[in-house]
Amino acid sequence: MDIKNAQKAVDSWIKEHGVRYFNELTNMAQLTEEVGEVARIIARRYGEQSEKESDKNKDLGEELADVVFVVLCLANQTGIDLQAAFDKKMDIKTERDHDRHHNNKKLK
Repeated sequence: MDIKNAQKAVDSWIKEHGVRYFNELTNMAQLTEEVGEVARIIARRYGEQSEKESDKNKDLGEELADVVFVVLCLANQTGIDLQAAFDKKMDIKTERDHDRHHNNKKLK
């Protein structure tokens, strides 16, 4: 599913299962919470912190999907065509960073 269709799917889900979108500030807080859950898994599973028994069954993919869902909500409610914005960003990054990382000695 591309981003444009994902935005439509989220909007349909909100209309069918939700009452309305949470306001933008609430969704920003929710996004922060979801990113924190991703950070917790990454820090404990791949970083130096030990993983608590209660965290071992946490699904990183599910938590990343939660982040994407809230980002799509924010894009919908602020009128952002996230597909167009993402495509533009990829073009910018490609032009700006084409050789940048190949020449980074830290990545060798």
